[in-house]
Amino acid sequence: MATRRTSEEPAFVLHRHDWSESSLILDVLTRHHGRMALVAKGVKRPSSQFRPVLLPLQPLLLGWGGDAEVRTLKSAQWAGGHVMPTGDALLSGSYLNELLLRLLARDDPHPRLYDHYALAVRLLSEQPQAQALVLRAFELLLLREIGLLADLAHEGSSLTALDASAPYALTPEVGLRLASDDDGQCLSGAQWLALARAMEAREPLVELLGVLAGGPGGLRLQLRALLHYHSGLSVFRTRQLMLDVQALARRPAPDRSHETLHDR
Repeated sequence: MATRRTSEEPAFVLHRHDWSESSLILDVLTRHHGRMALVAKGVKRPSSQFRPVLLPLQPLLLGWGGDAEVRTLKSAQWAGGHVMPTGDALLSGSYLNELLLRLLARDDPHPRLYDHYALAVRLLSEQPQAQALVLRAFELLLLREIGLLADLAHEGSSLTALDASAPYALTPEVGLRLASDDDGQCLSGAQWLALARAMEAREPLVELLGVLAGGPGGLRLQLRALLHYHSGLSVFRTRQLMLDVQALARRPAPDRSHETLHDR
């Protein structure tokens, strides 16, 4: 039986780790085959043509062969389109990768999710000032595509239409329910309905950015609870890193005016 070969498949590297002194195991997101594992043999050698290509947050065209759970990388080239995000946007892109690694099963294709991810990464590179909006929009679309997002147009237990003026909380078990005084910051029925309509648009991520720019500020905490519940994590590693970096940036510089030149 001939070994199956795939070539020029649109893909992104989500994660890479050492397999041997010269090789790597890659966790990649592909458009037509979903998330998969590839072994890149000899890629750590200075002479490897793959070495400068196999970077995260870069659109790639990959080829591989084999029928095992871990296939063998045969070809890799940059697909072009945008450069890698930098600074805070790079951390945001790493957070998207961690979400996919935690929540997306292997060998489960989601072409629409791949397209949402590709656009989100491009926007992080080209419009880093909008990264918070991009993260919220992608979180919503990821949860919907893998079947973990409740209907945002109806109350969860009664299935009645939302009251546009009433506040609702999003819960992992029930979906949307009328908010209580203990729920903190929640969204109104009108805001949830606007998000539901945006996700049905032709370009849902773009439409969501427009809705989110209007300021449903409570969405971040609502989605975070949902993501933690379904991933089994109390905090995502990349999110904690982002918080640590932001804390360092806010920390005032030490007063060194009393030091002598020799001390410095």
